[in-house]
Amino acid sequence: MKKSFGTLPSGEETFLYTISCGKLSAAVTDYGAALVSLLVPDRDGVTADVVLGYDDCEGYRTGNGACLGATVGRNANRLKGASFELNGKTYHMPQNEGSNNLHSGPDFFFHRLWKPVSHSENAVTLELSSPNGDQGFPGNAVIQVTYTLEADNALHIAYKAVCDQDTVFNFTNHSYFNLAGHDRTGKAMEQLLAIPGRFFNPDDAENIPTGELRPVAGTPMDFRAPKPVGRDIGADYEPLKLQGGYDHNWEVFCNPCATLSDPASGRSMSVCTDCPGIQLYAGNFLDETGKGGVHYGKRSGVALETQFYPDSLHHPDWPQPVTRAGETYRSETVYRFSWEG
Repeated sequence: MKKSFGTLPSGEETFLYTISCGKLSAAVTDYGAALVSLLVPDRDGVTADVVLGYDDCEGYRTGNGACLGATVGRNANRLKGASFELNGKTYHMPQNEGSNNLHSGPDFFFHRLWKPVSHSENAVTLELSSPNGDQGFPGNAVIQVTYTLEADNALHIAYKAVCDQDTVFNFTNHSYFNLAGHDRTGKAMEQLLAIPGRFFNPDDAENIPTGELRPVAGTPMDFRAPKPVGRDIGADYEPLKLQGGYDHNWEVFCNPCATLSDPASGRSMSVCTDCPGIQLYAGNFLDETGKGGVHYGKRSGVALETQFYPDSLHHPDWPQPVTRAGETYRSETVYRFSWEG
């Protein structure tokens, strides 16, 4: 199903595309290629929308500082000094977070109107053309993101991109999950999270990785055994104090690379990816008015963003988000749901 999602100041109309498969249903807008809703049943068959979002395009256009449901690119997360070197040439990006760059802004991909390529009962593909120099990156690029609901109770998010020059491709989806339902805002920190990653990236005071891969063992960053997201979030631990809570990258050691569960409803979500890293952001600074007028306050949702390590362009020993001219970049992340127990 396709319906109007509002009109931009330019007069362009935006649309909301609904897809479904089995007991799952999702809605995606062509404005920002954002995931707007994701309906999942609980153990009793009662359906809830488990992602934070807005009621219409205007919310995403004017209020999405928190990147609710956003498709982020060309480079997700932070880049120190808002510059990088590629093939011996230095490229400069806007400084939109202190002296650094965050999510390739301020001309974000999630503030652009994407072109629909295909829409079926269970899938939608959206496309964006990104010209040479866009956001500071080299090359004319064409990017596609496909949202697919599969019969294994999973949402697949697949990225495909090609460029006529060597460039940077590092996409993520910035959805915030609350498995109790997006409007049960006090429940997100009670949900159980497991991240099997053995190492995480400590950040400096500007949220830039120090370059260290620190073992999680013996720290509040250890999610190798499931625990409530909020149990250790206020611990007297420097990486947490610097960021005001969890906003860090873990290595993807194995798949699933993360599992989130809500014992009260029986809903559970596993995350599988071909990316080398996963960022846990616990919504430490959330303050948005979302769907149905619900106030998404501090820590109302949990973002699990699959990605290359933040600032990896300045750490050549880490996996690099560089795609060569003419090569096709592909990446996929799968959010698989269950509702037993």
